[in-house]
Amino acid sequence: MTSKAGVVVTSSRASSRRSSTASAASAFAVATAASSNPQDPMDHTKQSLPQSRANSRLPSAVGTDLKIPNASRVKRESMISTAATMRVLNVLRHWVSKHSQDFENDPKLLQLTSEFLEELVHNTSLLPAEHKAAVQLLQMISKQALEYRDKVDLDVLLSPPLLPSKDNIESLSALEIAEVMTYLDHKIFVRIQSEEFLGQAWMKDNKTTKAFHILLMTRHFNDISRLVASEIMRVPEIPKRVAIIEKWAAVADICRCLHNFNGVLQICAAFTNSSVFRLKRTWEKVCKTTKQTIDKLQTLVSTDGRFRNMREALHRCDPPCIPYLGMYLTDLSFIEEGTPNFTDEGLLNFSKMRM
Repeated sequence: MTSKAGVVVTSSRASSRRSSTASAASAFAVATAASSNPQDPMDHTKQSLPQSRANSRLPSAVGTDLKIPNASRVKRESMISTAATMRVLNVLRHWVSKHSQDFENDPKLLQLTSEFLEELVHNTSLLPAEHKAAVQLLQMISKQALEYRDKVDLDVLLSPPLLPSKDNIESLSALEIAEVMTYLDHKIFVRIQSEEFLGQAWMKDNKTTKAFHILLMTRHFNDISRLVASEIMRVPEIPKRVAIIEKWAAVADICRCLHNFNGVLQICAAFTNSSVFRLKRTWEKVCKTTKQTIDKLQTLVSTDGRFRNMREALHRCDPPCIPYLGMYLTDLSFIEEGTPNFTDEGLLNFSKMRM
């Protein structure tokens, strides 16, 4: 057993012990009780001679002061060690699953964690539950390491093509446009780091470094919205404008079906653009079905009640989905500005931190 694994799996554990029926919680309770109520070191002298001889085959649980520990003490030490192992693995699981960017941004941390888990996996003294937890965690972190290497370069993805494409907005179907929009939104959205949302970083002087991906998501939103508006305005003929509006309405509705609420709002923002909104004769020619679809989508992304309808839709839909980022930035701004960091007693305001 190596020294790294020994931090979690104590060297006093018997390699041939049987699995305990106690849960991790009860084992930890035993560990806590043991630290506050140590056993009388003279208790072992009260055993009968046959019992002492029978227990002489058991390994030492504490050190050299108790050469012949009784079976209950060995079992208790085993439970304590198991509880410690499982608690460390649970902390690692939470760290890897909830804050994977720490491992993405620090290759040394990723390497040390992988080596530590590999040592646990090859440790023959682990209980089946401990071994299974270590294997699952190692698989999780290995899968994430592959995803880190396969991530798309956003600069390349969002840059204009070197050669002009034969396809354009008119030749592509509404489904194809909606899928491409969703793909681009998703690639940017998943790259946002959790710390970019803290302290209104997207509004500070150093926002380009502290909240790079939030700014990229916002800029991309504005670019697509302006694209839709310009596509409508670039043709002078009313019938062509009507056809373009109907096509983009279909794209927005498909984005809704794909749970890309960010894409829905991108197009709806273009429809409410002053240049597009004032095209009265064009809107009069739009078919009734398309108008009903647009009204339904506008109701979905309405700001009434702090985006009440969109929040309800987000709660109902099955993930994955792409929400509208501005909704959360508004919430965070209200929390940051309307709630103090410290209480009247000078203590850290944990209520604000939880929000």
